[in-house]
Amino acid sequence: MNISVKSSSVLEEAHAILDRLGVDKSAYTNGTMVSFSPVTGEKIGKLKTVDAKGAAAAIEQAHAAFQAWRLTPAPKRGELVRLLGEELRAAKADLGRLVSIEAGKIPSEGLGEVQEMIDICDYAVGLSRQLYGLTIATERPGHRMMETWHPLGVVGIISAFNFPVAVWSWNAALALICGNSVVWKPSEKTPLTALASQAILERALKRFGDAPAGLSQVITGGREIGEALVDHKNVALVSATGSTRMGREVGPRLAKRFARSILELGGNNGGIVCPSADLDMALRAIAFGAMGTAGQRCTTLRRLFVHDSLYEELVPRLKKAYASVSVGNPLDSAALVGPLVDKAAYDSMQKALGEAREHGGSIHGGERVDLGHPDAYYVKPALVEMPKHEGPVLEETFAPILYVMKYSDFDAAITDHNAVGAGLSSSIFTLDIREAERFLAADGSDCGIANVNIGTSGAEIGGAFGGEKETGGGRESGSDAWRAYMRRATNTINYSKALPLAQGVSFDIA
Repeated sequence: MNISVKSSSVLEEAHAILDRLGVDKSAYTNGTMVSFSPVTGEKIGKLKTVDAKGAAAAIEQAHAAFQAWRLTPAPKRGELVRLLGEELRAAKADLGRLVSIEAGKIPSEGLGEVQEMIDICDYAVGLSRQLYGLTIATERPGHRMMETWHPLGVVGIISAFNFPVAVWSWNAALALICGNSVVWKPSEKTPLTALASQAILERALKRFGDAPAGLSQVITGGREIGEALVDHKNVALVSATGSTRMGREVGPRLAKRFARSILELGGNNGGIVCPSADLDMALRAIAFGAMGTAGQRCTTLRRLFVHDSLYEELVPRLKKAYASVSVGNPLDSAALVGPLVDKAAYDSMQKALGEAREHGGSIHGGERVDLGHPDAYYVKPALVEMPKHEGPVLEETFAPILYVMKYSDFDAAITDHNAVGAGLSSSIFTLDIREAERFLAADGSDCGIANVNIGTSGAEIGGAFGGEKETGGGRESGSDAWRAYMRRATNTINYSKALPLAQGVSFDIA
């Protein structure tokens, strides 16, 4: 079916949303950095950018804001985040729609991303009264030992196009309640949603009343300002989401000046379908995990190991799902799969499929879908039956490609599952408790996220999010991820009249 929209409608709708959210029109109409909508391929904004000097000025202002904000009691800092959550609830429909326009997500995913922002605000507000340390037993009588947690400094956030607003909120909500200031460099592919998010936060700041100027800022531009964030001495922590290649550059530069990093990088995620699996449940989870967001999630399911006793039953059902899934304009249809972000993503997908074919892969899907927009890249998700776990299977391609392989030995399946560079998310489908527990054990999945009977995508904010190996080791969102945004001090208090030394050391002077 050929679905199209008027050439100006996406632009007009995006600008109407930005106007309703209070974004200054000059910020997205009078600049040099062009924003495109992957839905139609049309230009929807021309943004003002900053250079390295402008980025440095923003960082200095953020550092001054931090020095004041760190003295604000944490529960009061939480009140700002509570107000942000309220403003996000009021703006959910508009911001979710803008995410669909600028990132190409289907409406439920655009709204779901804003809901993640609301959820992390709720979580952070409660956390603002729980920033606690330990009291530790001491060997010295008349002494008390404890740890305290203090604000860290300026937090730099570098986000990717595929979750243009949620990742910022994961970091910003925690950074703010921990007493830090924030400087955000959004992806060049999704800057309008960043301007909108900042405008929503500014509404909360206005209601809050006495926050220091420059507490949260957005700087738009290219690599130059990303480097400024990474290299500036007053940026205490950089949380960077993107490719492993990007992480290889960011990590060493931060380490060189002993700054902290939270790296959320690639994810070549795998799933195992065992003989006892509930196939109806597995089918639904696999379909969303592999095709949702047009395969452009860091947690997208990309490799599937199916036991040979189930292969002929499950894989034909998967082929049927792939053949029938709806691909279309997410703004004016009920399609489940929207566009790839740009031509480079499409070319990368086609290259990977060509390599799979060279390695004996049987490809179902993967062709481009014509919706009447020559500069928009819609594709049918591809299911690729591979004879071996090799070739393009070993590398992440940020597109809807699912490689499917047979296995007969469970230990061998786990070995292949772990035989990739990334270690973000993983899943097993089984009703056998031994297989489930083995998958979660020390010699099971080597990923930061390991699920049983659910897919690889759709993490809740209550758990720490992140992965191992080439995924970077960073953790964001729930659990104790807040500690990365603070500095720890161990304190010993002597309330006695003596001065005993630890370990029985004696040092008496006349």
